[in-house]
Amino acid sequence: MPLVSSVEIFKKAYGKYAVGAFNINNMETIQAIVAAAQEERAPLILQVSAGARKYAKHIYLTKLIEAAVEDSGLSICLHLDHGEDFEICKSCIDGGFTSVMIDGSRFPFEENIALTKKVVDYAHARGVTVEGELGRLAGVEDAVNVSAKDATYTDPDQALEFVQRTGVDSLAIAIGTSHGAYKFKGDAQLDFDRLAKIAAILPGFPLVLHGASSVLPEFVDKCNQYGGAINGAQGVPEAMLCQAGTMGICKINIDTDLRLAMTSAIREHLAHKPGDFDPRQYLTPAKEAIKQMVKHKMRDVLNCSDRI
Repeated sequence: MPLVSSVEIFKKAYGKYAVGAFNINNMETIQAIVAAAQEERAPLILQVSAGARKYAKHIYLTKLIEAAVEDSGLSICLHLDHGEDFEICKSCIDGGFTSVMIDGSRFPFEENIALTKKVVDYAHARGVTVEGELGRLAGVEDAVNVSAKDATYTDPDQALEFVQRTGVDSLAIAIGTSHGAYKFKGDAQLDFDRLAKIAAILPGFPLVLHGASSVLPEFVDKCNQYGGAINGAQGVPEAMLCQAGTMGICKINIDTDLRLAMTSAIREHLAHKPGDFDPRQYLTPAKEAIKQMVKHKMRDVLNCSDRI
């Protein structure tokens, strides 16, 4: 099976479920996520951040994903997460990605439109889909660093104009989520009224939720128990994510939960077997932890199991 774009994936999902977009950094993460998707028979988006491209190199990641497609038989969408400029998006489009995100949310509205349209024009001519962003999420994760005072919710009235003038295929919106593990001082409160307004203004149009890891307590507790220091981390309640998937959110990004699952399993293994120095010994339980967490997300949160 070849790599696929997001068009058909989102068309099938709209209003019924959300598709997980899982950030990848290495072979173990890819293998675990793909195995979960196989077992759950779930559609799959694997996404690569600028930090991941710097860490693992573009060619290594794309070849690993080619291997995953060949080995699994799954139709996988390969997506660039948070492309910050035209050149990064162009490099990924030319380098085999089937979907890219151009994040112009840091710019004024007109500049965001101009940058996004430039990427859309280049991508669409080559059969690649584009995700734009309107509104800014607070938080820190990978190359994203936005202070609370600079965060802004998406204006529903601007959303229609943005989509019409840029031609984007999907839109990342800000309704109260936040990047990273340290999201909220209190309970998360997603603005579902705002989401409903945007979905009504853009009927049938795929919306995207960033900063949507739930920071599962089981992994946080294990990290803290075996030498962590992430007390106070808090994510988005999974019930809210499940609700969003029925309201026009077609893609939900998950990164922090992957990191916590992997790290907690490695820390636990080395705490019990400190003499192990073979990476295969501690990466095996790490892969299993990621796989089980992704299966849970697909089955119980995204509601996208048995959709292929």
